[in-house]
Amino acid sequence: MSWQTILIWLWVAFGVYWLASALRAKKSATHEADALRVFRLLVLALTFTLLLSNAAHTGWLGRRFMPENEPVRWAGLGVTVTGLALCIWARLHLGAYWSDKVVLKVDHRLIRTGPYARLRHPIYSGVLLAIAGTALVVGEWRCIVALVLLGVNYIVKATREERMLSSQFAEEYTSYRRQAGFLVPRF
Repeated sequence: MSWQTILIWLWVAFGVYWLASALRAKKSATHEADALRVFRLLVLALTFTLLLSNAAHTGWLGRRFMPENEPVRWAGLGVTVTGLALCIWARLHLGAYWSDKVVLKVDHRLIRTGPYARLRHPIYSGVLLAIAGTALVVGEWRCIVALVLLGVNYIVKATREERMLSSQFAEEYTSYRRQAGFLVPRF
């Protein structure tokens, strides 16, 4: 089985879990503009096309940023799995409060357990870590572009979430910001 096939199966399994677990989410108390949601889905589609599609293996995007190296590929696979595991752990702690949109749920509460004790956005951190691991396995510039593209998207989205949570939870969120890092853990 090729490295690319392994990565595709990992990401597909993660995606299936992600979609299935979305069925347990609470109803939203607030709403987000549909245009923002569509834009983020397009960014996500472009990210994974760059990351996993041979169609993106063209021109400078298909050039290697590092030589082929089996130990680096194994390490990259480990980083990918670690990132996906962080996402799943965070998702389990969010439970019914998870949403793919920037919204508050009915009776929303601030989650500060599990990975949320040290990270305010562990799902984004986990996905970015998994993409960085995938970039190590693939080793081509297209993966770095995918990482930067989704990283910028997540920073913008997380900043919007921060504003919403700050307005909802005021002092509790201010305290939480001092305790937990944005995308990198605070100890």
